[in-house]
Amino acid sequence: MRTVTSTLDGLAFSQRPLLQKKWTSRLAGLMLAAGGLLATATLALPDFAHAAPAVQANNGRGLPDFTDLVEQVGPSVVNIRNLEKASSHPMAQGDVPDADMEEFFRRFGIPVPKMPKRGPRQPVPDADDEPQTKGVGSGFILTSDGYVLTNAHVVDGADELLVTLPDQREFKAKLIGADKRSDVAVVKIEATGLPAVKVGDVSKLRVGEWVIAIGSPFGLENSVTAGIVSAKGRDTGDYLPFIQTDVAINPGNSGGPLINMRGEVVGINSQIYSRSGGYMGIAFSIPIDEAVRVSDQLRAHGRVSRGRIGVQIDQVTKEVAESLGLPKAQGALVRGVETDSPADKAGIEAGDIILKFDGKEINKSIDLPRIVGNTKPGTRSTVSVFRRGAHKDLSILVAEIEEEKTASSGAGGRAEPGKPSTNLAEKWGLALTELSPAQKRDLKLKGGLLVAGVSDAAARAGLREGDVLIAVANVEVANLKDLDAVLSKVPAGKGLSVLYRRGEWTNYAVLKATK
Repeated sequence: MRTVTSTLDGLAFSQRPLLQKKWTSRLAGLMLAAGGLLATATLALPDFAHAAPAVQANNGRGLPDFTDLVEQVGPSVVNIRNLEKASSHPMAQGDVPDADMEEFFRRFGIPVPKMPKRGPRQPVPDADDEPQTKGVGSGFILTSDGYVLTNAHVVDGADELLVTLPDQREFKAKLIGADKRSDVAVVKIEATGLPAVKVGDVSKLRVGEWVIAIGSPFGLENSVTAGIVSAKGRDTGDYLPFIQTDVAINPGNSGGPLINMRGEVVGINSQIYSRSGGYMGIAFSIPIDEAVRVSDQLRAHGRVSRGRIGVQIDQVTKEVAESLGLPKAQGALVRGVETDSPADKAGIEAGDIILKFDGKEINKSIDLPRIVGNTKPGTRSTVSVFRRGAHKDLSILVAEIEEEKTASSGAGGRAEPGKPSTNLAEKWGLALTELSPAQKRDLKLKGGLLVAGVSDAAARAGLREGDVLIAVANVEVANLKDLDAVLSKVPAGKGLSVLYRRGEWTNYAVLKATK
């Protein structure tokens, strides 16, 4: 009989058969003496003897076996080393942190610690010296002719990329393209007949489903970890609804595949949530359908083209929905509209709630950049907005995303002496003056009030000196008299919606009423 180290009442399980035999004889004698009063106890004893194996069999029935999956997908998972030339090192080798730990700190948001001083810097090595490892990551073979998918941060800043296959063959890889917004990159190695992965259908992935990850944590190649899908559609990125798992992911796993029980790749392991910098049971993977869409553009053009409409958005809270008369909290709240942007030309205004884009519903604000980003630039689309209690459909021409512009702050001048703010305005933390004719001309506005100072509710809402108030409670205000008329009708305890201009952007905010 197999000996189990666990004990029960101080006796090992291997001792139990002898114990049961002894007590069976004693109980039989007692039954005869007691006239059968303990018959039930005697009948129960054989069932007790077989109870443990039955429980073990039941528990073992649902446990997954990952061996076939590892044999199937393992040959497609590669190790990627990010190398930099020795001459590019700014300091002596003795002062450079370990490459794996440097990637660990950088990737998970911890400042790279300064190394202790070790005397004067040594001369920079000659250019002929071997390249040094800057970071280690993972990847997987997407096509049999050598295209490899990985994370953009794995290949970032590389002078040279070295890909190692599970059979220990090494190849210098060429970077085809990297997209930092989605953290997806494609590299190419010169080889044929490679074992490519099978791409799965993310829409069929279910929360609670078993998944495994294969990668090179801390440089340990072909390491396998397992867990379940914890959630889908996590809002941790502008363009990606991440898959959350409890699979152990550590530095070096980045870029490796997330695999379902059918041996299909459903994601690229990319991030972890951590307060310490180490794995804490929450990991995030890029959905494979999104990654393949990006990789197709990288392979075709070397870059990713995304749509943009030029709005700043925020989540629609219950408070915002109530203040605007929206039946429920849904959509994307437009907080700002860029001047001369597609949104501006289409007539979208700050304070609008975008409910649909190109026929697709916007349930949460994060849905909008994903849908717009996946829209081909130059496409004419329809955007449905909720404005002042009414629904409007607007036609918009999607432009191509570009580097973000920094709008100039302020209204082009400080507040000039004028009528003092009213008591009603000051209750909301606003010090206002009326715009001069010159300021109206410069700003191309017919009216509005210049913010001379903010405090309390206005400051908490993000308003600044130099902003120009255009509308309050969905009513345009041209002067202080208009403002008083609007503020006098605001119910006590209700928030105050304001539309204001800052530089080239029109913005929206809700001032919370003081209790």
